[in-house]
Amino acid sequence: MQITANWNYPTAVRFGPGRIGELADACRVAGISRPLIVTDPGLAGLPMIARMSAILQEAGLPAAIYSDVRPNPVEANVMNGVAKLRAGGHDGVVAVGGGSALDCGKVIAFMAGQTRPMWDFEDIGDWWTRADPAGIAPVVAVPTTAGTGSEVGRAGVITNEQTHTKKVIFHPAMMPKVVICDPELTVGLPARLTAGTGMDAFAHCLEAYCAPGYHPLADGIAVEGIRLVKEFLPRAVANGSDIEARAGMMAAAAMGATAFQKGLGAIHSLSHPVGALYDTHHGLTNAVFMPYVLVFNRPAIEQRIARLAAYIGLAASFDAFLAFVLELRREIGIPHTLAGLGVDDARFDLMSEMAIVDPTAGGNPVKLTKEAARSLFEAALAGRL
Repeated sequence: MQITANWNYPTAVRFGPGRIGELADACRVAGISRPLIVTDPGLAGLPMIARMSAILQEAGLPAAIYSDVRPNPVEANVMNGVAKLRAGGHDGVVAVGGGSALDCGKVIAFMAGQTRPMWDFEDIGDWWTRADPAGIAPVVAVPTTAGTGSEVGRAGVITNEQTHTKKVIFHPAMMPKVVICDPELTVGLPARLTAGTGMDAFAHCLEAYCAPGYHPLADGIAVEGIRLVKEFLPRAVANGSDIEARAGMMAAAAMGATAFQKGLGAIHSLSHPVGALYDTHHGLTNAVFMPYVLVFNRPAIEQRIARLAAYIGLAASFDAFLAFVLELRREIGIPHTLAGLGVDDARFDLMSEMAIVDPTAGGNPVKLTKEAARSLFEAALAGRL
């Protein structure tokens, strides 16, 4: 399979093994001469970050590193990064890592020249128009996982610690100017994280495809993304050095984030409160909820899922697709219940209230009420489909 390419969709993407060597050129194309590398603490001390710093330094682009990024980033992570960017005279961000680092890096760049509080730019109505576009620094995004697809997105998810809710900060100019998708950077990702992030890509594609509304462009991207997950996620989990599988999953992740412009749904609206309250891994949490939400949505999506099943090589039925999801989860080690994530029923009422007001709830093909959300939490805890 040919796995090296240049794409201009939805932004400039340099895809293929070894392409991290083009990091300095990508910065120049983006208009960055003094980059701030934003990453997470786990990556900050690894050779790949040292190599990126060296690539930039040798090209005359001195870089500093900021790594105060939690797995579910909070406002302080963003604002401390903004302070470091301003103090160092940095004119852009190189965001490196999984969804948390990419989101935090994008929001740091967005807030670089803003004067209003970050929460004033939550993705509600036209709140994004409050921002000063001239104050948004450019971003080069370098994913090291294949999950969120945040590298091709125009938003960042930040947790509000006061309300324990995840908020989406959005602006069209938050889209990275250049993306480097180098599957070699994902080779060291442990099997469990490969599985969790891969299922996040799957959830993005699946919910986008099932969301109501007319968007055949998103639908087409989503179904091919799911086919890539089916083909390559088990291989990537089984053998982390399988570059073809790693590349296939990197493509699927970018496709999921591109497709979900159409919408997301209850997998995400149930997962977000769990992540905010229990600090669980987002993709892994999505994976646990996936079959329960599929069954809940069955009356509205059965025919669509039958078409999807046929496309990815299964019998053309909802039941065949559900069986595939359950077997995939089992094969790659996803817990079947919330108990496997350390989640109990102590806060189901609060989580149900949070789920129905989550921005993703409106994209679910069946209306998500508080009672329905509570029933789904109970089903996911009991393992009842």
